[in-house]
Amino acid sequence: MGESPCLISSTINTTRRPAPAFLARASGRIHIRASVRPAMEVLGFAAMGGGSPAWIDVPERSKSAFMELKRRKVHRYVIFKIDDRREEIVVEKTGAPGESYDDFTASLPADDCRYAVYDLDFVSDDNCRKSKIFFISWSPSDSRIRAKTIYAVSRNQFRHELDGVHFEIQATDPDDMDLEVLRGRANRT
Repeated sequence: MGESPCLISSTINTTRRPAPAFLARASGRIHIRASVRPAMEVLGFAAMGGGSPAWIDVPERSKSAFMELKRRKVHRYVIFKIDDRREEIVVEKTGAPGESYDDFTASLPADDCRYAVYDLDFVSDDNCRKSKIFFISWSPSDSRIRAKTIYAVSRNQFRHELDGVHFEIQATDPDDMDLEVLRGRANRT
């Protein structure tokens, strides 16, 4: 007998964008609806909590690394990864304020997915120094399908945990997140 779809709790924060149809939000975590779970298990999601729903937690230390980048300018960038064993998003690497964009792109794996935030300092068209924070969802074409799916499913929930991001980029190729692409997006505002 098939499982019935899960219900969305009435305690959901309605100020956020609505979740995709197959997701339900509960206390800062994402929950894959039961009706989607059998298809997800075919892709290898059964390892995430056995037969239970897939949960991705965003621990406080990951949020605080972002806040250090945003408020205190302690980091130029922060790279996050999903730890399958602990089922949470953890900080993989932080870049010092003096590191370049090339250092950042070299830190991203060529064959695995990651989330990243990058603080871009630039001079606007009207000759003002500005700073904009980019959220980058890195999903290279050489990464595993299971990883791409997990990162795609949890992206919106994680992105909304990071209050203060100005732009979002989904990149599958280094050209999708070229420095000129970021500058062009930042100058349009």
